[in-house]
Amino acid sequence: MDSDTLCKTPGGGLPRLLEIMRRLRDPNTGCPWDIEQTFETIAPYTIEEAYEVADAIERGDMAELKGELGDLLLQVVYHGEIGAEAGHFDFDAVAEGVAQKMVDRHPHIFGDESRDKSAEQQVADWEAQKARERAAKARGGVLDDVALGLPALLRAVKLQKRAARVGFDWPETTQVLAKMQEEAAELVEAQDHLTADEVTEEMGDLLFVMANLARHMGVDPEAALRAANAKFVRRFGAIEASLAAEGRRPEDSDLAEMDALWDAAKRAEKTS
Repeated sequence: MDSDTLCKTPGGGLPRLLEIMRRLRDPNTGCPWDIEQTFETIAPYTIEEAYEVADAIERGDMAELKGELGDLLLQVVYHGEIGAEAGHFDFDAVAEGVAQKMVDRHPHIFGDESRDKSAEQQVADWEAQKARERAAKARGGVLDDVALGLPALLRAVKLQKRAARVGFDWPETTQVLAKMQEEAAELVEAQDHLTADEVTEEMGDLLFVMANLARHMGVDPEAALRAANAKFVRRFGAIEASLAAEGRRPEDSDLAEMDALWDAAKRAEKTS
């Protein structure tokens, strides 16, 4: 099948998508915008698409999820094509690499280890294998390969988990709570007499400890904050709807009234 036929024929699956990307990136006949892209310019789109996948899952929208997963796959195909053009790797090498990683990290499925292990033991074995892989890459420090491009909250948790593996961690949640109270007090003090940069630093310390507290309590702070964001949007939407029923907007109201409407929305959620 020639390139044009493959690109235009539904049902071609992954080979069709790979060929479409090759055509888009063709230096002579491709799309000018696609030709100009690099790893660096595409990376922000990759991150954005991953978040849109998470958003579709959060909303339980399976039709949207299918589309968003396709958009995320396109990002991998994009990076694979750029890598192939530069002679670094291609899509097949990417797929082979992760396939081999899955086999190596699941000896209880693909090897001779017993499958009769708890989920907790399997997680521990997974982390041990990852540690061996990092050692083989000759990474310098414990934290060296925690990706800089991660969202700050997620990276904080990963840094803390990595440090905890070598014993740098509070053994009790109460100690984390005490540290949180200490950092909150420092932030209150900071706002009165410290510079803006120093206040920012204290806020960062408090957020970092909050991430640590979530980790100790077995809570995914990113998921918790997403849920809190969704709740805020939902309840503020109820405020807007209540005011709109009277022909008004939030700017036509005041804090006391909107706070009362917020409480009403909160009660309605609990009784529904």
